[in-house]
Amino acid sequence: MTDTRTFTDPLAPAAAGAGWAWILAYGVLSLALGVLAFLNPFAATYAATLVIGAFFIAAGIVSLAAGVMGKHEGRGYAIGFGLLSLVIGVLMAFDPMSGALSLTLLVGVWLGIRGAMEIGLGARFKRGRGLMIALGVVNILLAIYVLATLPWSALTLPGFILGISFVFGGVTSILSALHHKKGAKPFAAPAL
Repeated sequence: MTDTRTFTDPLAPAAAGAGWAWILAYGVLSLALGVLAFLNPFAATYAATLVIGAFFIAAGIVSLAAGVMGKHEGRGYAIGFGLLSLVIGVLMAFDPMSGALSLTLLVGVWLGIRGAMEIGLGARFKRGRGLMIALGVVNILLAIYVLATLPWSALTLPGFILGISFVFGGVTSILSALHHKKGAKPFAAPAL
């Protein structure tokens, strides 16, 4: 009697299209989470602030441990960074709305500085000057809107940003999965 089973080499490259369903499932889940974030941006903001707070707490604990247990030149920095991260994380976890307010304030300031830099850069362009200046103006107007509507914008803006990220990530993954199913590499750059 002969064994007709075939065995595949685990180190051999996967067949074209292998794993496309997982990429598709991730894309669908991401898209669904993005839509949910748009439908309830307050809940998404609350969740995002809690998750960011948890990351700060984890970073603080690890940095404190590295500073206390380690024998290196940066011990003081590691302890200081750990304490700062831990305090910010605890504040965000136990008072997520003040954390959301801080995040929104930072986004507003970032938009304003970015807009000013884009206008300055655009003024020096020979081609694309108008578009770069327009982008700068739009970012400054967004910054003014975000800062003028504080604290109300803090309740929803992080949720909307999260929603946009999840929706675009989901659509990208879905399209990549469908192309990968046909044999293309997942997330492949086009050949030049």
